[in-house]
Amino acid sequence: MQSATSSDGGGGTVTDTSVLEAEVRNIVVQGSNVQKDVHDLTVKALSRQHRDHESLRDVIGAVLKGVREGAEHKLQQTPVQVQTVLKPIRDAVAGLDGALAQFAEASKLALEEAAGRAQKFSNDELVRVRKDLEGVENLFLETLQSSASTAHKVVSETLHDLATHARRNGTAVGSQLKDTLEAFNQQVASLGHDQLEAGIELTHAITSIMREAAADALNSIADRVKPNHKPKGN
Repeated sequence: MQSATSSDGGGGTVTDTSVLEAEVRNIVVQGSNVQKDVHDLTVKALSRQHRDHESLRDVIGAVLKGVREGAEHKLQQTPVQVQTVLKPIRDAVAGLDGALAQFAEASKLALEEAAGRAQKFSNDELVRVRKDLEGVENLFLETLQSSASTAHKVVSETLHDLATHARRNGTAVGSQLKDTLEAFNQQVASLGHDQLEAGIELTHAITSIMREAAADALNSIADRVKPNHKPKGN
């Protein structure tokens, strides 16, 4: 599987999203290991610098465009049973959802690691990152619905059904965001207005964790912060 690469060192470019679209498209066409491969590609894309609202929109849009084009290509090229096309669509969307949930978890882990090192971030930065995170689930659902509107009939119906199901039953990213945003709210409440930014910026801390996640290291990160983390109910 080819890797998406950044031509500007992490700022996010047209080339970035074009490569991501193409890779997701190929994964859907091939139809094997779709959920894991789309998840891993999305995590890698999210591990670059400056994951603000617009760059998140670009990544989500590129993945879903690749899903749509791959499914439509598969339907056009071979007289396959519809189910053999619908499953990769569902798996790809699940992979994207899971990667966004991992991004939300990485944001929480960044706070926990900072607390473990007695570091604090500025109130302004916490509020800004929290605002971006609050919109991630809606961004995912809106882009999924938009992709359904531009797709052909069978693919459109499947994406529309996935969007409807996600709105009714929730998403992986939405579930993780509840814990993440709670942690952010607690941090914001604990800071005074004049809290100075200490050490690394929060966005850079999140990026660092996402890079480790892209290298399958998120479990070791979770273990590292576990002494500072008390599960609910304890």
